[in-house]
Amino acid sequence: MSLTKKRKVAVAKVDKNKFYSLKDASTLVKEINCTKFDSSVDLHIRLGVDPKKADQQVRGTVSLPHGTGRTKKVLVLCTPDKEAAAREAGADYVGLDEFVTKIEGGWVDMDVIIATPSVMPKIGKLGKVLGPRNLMPNPKTGTVTNDVAAAVNEVKGGKIAFKVDKAGIVHASIGRVSFSAEKIAENSSELLNAIIKLKPSSSKGTYLKGVSMASSMSPGISLETKSLMN
Repeated sequence: MSLTKKRKVAVAKVDKNKFYSLKDASTLVKEINCTKFDSSVDLHIRLGVDPKKADQQVRGTVSLPHGTGRTKKVLVLCTPDKEAAAREAGADYVGLDEFVTKIEGGWVDMDVIIATPSVMPKIGKLGKVLGPRNLMPNPKTGTVTNDVAAAVNEVKGGKIAFKVDKAGIVHASIGRVSFSAEKIAENSSELLNAIIKLKPSSSKGTYLKGVSMASSMSPGISLETKSLMN
């Protein structure tokens, strides 16, 4: 597959044999963007864990100081007494039985689902639809809570959830190329610090095996991991 002129220029700017500082990578990722739209900036973090072991699962949430640059669609599944608070907080969809039926039919037009503990028995059967898409509400990520208003505000304000995949990699969007280099670096640092704090005690050897930053359709920029751990 032939590369476009912009792509060739972008590839030429990235030294494949170099490991960049977070500051330099945050500047470079803006320079090598070759799309006409406001591309997302993503981090791909390879961890020294065995995801098959229950005690080496790495998952959590983090509130990015500058948000993601993208407004997330939030569905709140709750009892009627919580609906007004969820709507006032800015939830895009609020209800229960109607949305459970829609999801059973394959509807997944949302980015985050927040649920109250009392309705979880009704939602459990949706695992086959929501599980593979990482949409299933979970107390560990703050998406199962009685304070639905606070949860909605956090998501709308830049809170993201992350989870290591079967290959031992965490993929997360931390901003847009329209962000300043400083904001990209600060959001990246916040995510990386959260992941470092969650290092399983049973994980031996190198924890951060590799970190790459890239925007949509751009080449990846390898980051120097030792400085990140410090």
